[in-house]
Amino acid sequence: MEEIMKQTVLVTGGNGFLGLNIIAQLLTHGYAVRTTLRNLDKQTEVINTLKQNKITGLDQLNFVQADLSQDAGWNDAMQGITYVLSVASPVFMDIPRHPEEMDQAAKKGIIRILKAADAAQVTRIVMTANFGAVGFSNKNKQSITTEADWTNPDEPGLSPYEKSKLLAEQAAWQFIKSTNSAMEFTTINPVAILGPSLNQHISGSFGIIKGIVTVTGSMKRLPNIALNVIDVRDVADLHIRAMTDPKANGQRFIASADGQISFPEIANLIRRQRPQLAKRISTKTMPDWLINVAAPFSKQAKEAQLLLQMNRHVSNQKAKKFLNWQPANNNEAVILATVDYLAKYSLLD
Repeated sequence: MEEIMKQTVLVTGGNGFLGLNIIAQLLTHGYAVRTTLRNLDKQTEVINTLKQNKITGLDQLNFVQADLSQDAGWNDAMQGITYVLSVASPVFMDIPRHPEEMDQAAKKGIIRILKAADAAQVTRIVMTANFGAVGFSNKNKQSITTEADWTNPDEPGLSPYEKSKLLAEQAAWQFIKSTNSAMEFTTINPVAILGPSLNQHISGSFGIIKGIVTVTGSMKRLPNIALNVIDVRDVADLHIRAMTDPKANGQRFIASADGQISFPEIANLIRRQRPQLAKRISTKTMPDWLINVAAPFSKQAKEAQLLLQMNRHVSNQKAKKFLNWQPANNNEAVILATVDYLAKYSLLD
């Protein structure tokens, strides 16, 4: 423990859904933590959230103002840091921007972090990448998608958000390979991150569940699209394992619960296990042909078509083998924890 206390971890975007969970686990493990916020007004919210969740060691947490779109603050943020968990993104799923602008913002953001960390002689960076960079071009449903796979940036139906995350990861690996830095680098590529938030922060992935259950936004027909999901607490655990394990250097790790679950299966699960919500949820499915017919005329349908086509047999074996990681929550537990969280904060009304 004494050795851990000498190591300070920088977590970018400490007020976010994943960032807060990572900070909570790091403090519980005994690390000193520094976290970046775009606005330091948010630090009270972060501290209060951690207190409400009975997280101790808050005297080991400090804050620095830094924005991924600007150079200011990053050199100071890196001073005395052993590990960097690059969680924050300058690109958000729910904020429309021009695709090329999103791509440039995502690439510049991670390069900004890598340069500042390299200059400060940080030992290792773990980047929160995205499954969108891994498996969206594998349409062979008899295969297994692994970390060796890469999505084609020009894949028809790839959302601007997924593409920006893909290009950012590629830019990061290129930076590492093209410099003579001694800094180590690892990426975590999560599928749809769900599970309970530590506060009322809404993750973009929650739209999946809200779309199925929310009264005003309930889907009239459920597409027969399969998904891979992961609990935010399991993603945080994987980040911390990848941060220190020597075997993680230079590797990508898919973060996913075992198996897959489809929209109709999610709906059936919620109806069965949370019967008070059953009347909200459609029992009708959307035929695949309808999505395929609409795809040439609708961006949303084109993205749905890709989700229909892609292989969802996703392997999480590498993280299990290399890092002794085991997702504590299966698909059903992840879905129900998310539903319960949304209901608790009246986010389904």
